[in-house]
Amino acid sequence: MLGKFFQKPDEDLGDRVPPGQYLTKGFPVLTYGDTPTVSTDDWEFRVWGLAKEAKFTWSDLMALPQHEFTADFHCVTRWSKLDVKWRGIKIVDFMQLVELDPAAVHVMEHCYGGYTTNLPLADFLREENFLAYELDGEPLSAEHGGPMRSIVPHLYAWKSAKWINGLEFLAQEELGFWERNGYHSRGEPWAEERYSDRFGG
Repeated sequence: MLGKFFQKPDEDLGDRVPPGQYLTKGFPVLTYGDTPTVSTDDWEFRVWGLAKEAKFTWSDLMALPQHEFTADFHCVTRWSKLDVKWRGIKIVDFMQLVELDPAAVHVMEHCYGGYTTNLPLADFLREENFLAYELDGEPLSAEHGGPMRSIVPHLYAWKSAKWINGLEFLAQEELGFWERNGYHSRGEPWAEERYSDRFGG
């Protein structure tokens, strides 16, 4: 199984592949629950909580600067995919549209289908994070989180929320779906922050 689908990283990739990870030869799809199917015509993005409540359409986001991104992708289930090519919008560019309360220190990503995942605001507002709508030059498929997902390359991939449709800004940490079910609240790959100490991990 290891040789067919995954391989150990070469030693010269030690600075790019976190501990305990294997390189995948494909792009595995891991999803809890049903896969939502949402058209770009129906897609809507909302912000609330410690921010002025607002709604954005697909056209609103497409009016923002667009960029090509190449980023490594690390799944908590111990596979990594290097040099994944995406197209999307920098989160810091989108945040120029948001009137944020200075008391906000955390954000909860909300998604079609009910998935949630939490991030400290400092992790969310990094320059390299983006909202992706294309993968390898093609519209992002529903199985990979289309029509839009977040990409937070420096954390495990469950923090890169598929089917994203909202941001709730918070004054304190609240836990998202996997965080409530035993995953680490932050998920930093190089520290192997896979599971929460609350569950003995």
